[in-house]
Amino acid sequence: MSSLDKIDKSQSPRHIAIIMDGNGRWAKARGLQRVEGHKKGVEAVRKVVEAAVSASVKYLTVYTFSTENWNRPVEEVNALMDLLVYAIAKETPDLLRNGIKLECIGERERLPEKTRKTLEECIEKTSECKNLTLVVAISYSSKWEMTEAARKIANDVRTGTLREQDINEEIINNYLTTSNIPDPDLMIRTGGEYRISNFLLWQAAYAEFYFTETFWPDFGEEELYKAILDFQQRERRYGKISEQVNC
Repeated sequence: MSSLDKIDKSQSPRHIAIIMDGNGRWAKARGLQRVEGHKKGVEAVRKVVEAAVSASVKYLTVYTFSTENWNRPVEEVNALMDLLVYAIAKETPDLLRNGIKLECIGERERLPEKTRKTLEECIEKTSECKNLTLVVAISYSSKWEMTEAARKIANDVRTGTLREQDINEEIINNYLTTSNIPDPDLMIRTGGEYRISNFLLWQAAYAEFYFTETFWPDFGEEELYKAILDFQQRERRYGKISEQVNC
């Protein structure tokens, strides 16, 4: 029996965010070039997206490429960008068929023109899809995002568009790239690392965390279902005590 059958879909996390780690180490363990791990990782994304739909998850954010990743060897960065173009173009028909809307958070201006154009075309084509929103975090980091938000807030205060005394959590949320996306309920990191690497720092304030030793290319449907089942065993108190939550 699949772990999917054990999931209470009415209690599935509305939004799952995933740090997809371990592509390079997966390839190295098999004597392959790192890019082969990234290719296999693309296949894992497809499986996990389909599994998320089956589990009634409404938002799935995948950490595809961080601002820090620009510091990797040029050859690897170029290969990743080419792979992104290929993967997005190839997957667009399936996204449409499965009712999956694509969105993007991050510094798109840094992307090569071909990558950015392909991404934006897919976003436009899938804009009316309703089953699941797939958010690609590319050229993204929380420190970049919060710096940009602070800059925009300061500018709006200076020009009189925003009053300093009106700044609160809701206002800050509205200046983030995720302003139209609910905060993640569950954050998953694969690959055996126990950190969140500058990813959704503000938004993950009350997320549940799930860490697994499994490298991303080996993370499939059952691995996602196990994470959701683990999530459903937890008590989310948001600062309250158990008696308040369960009353």
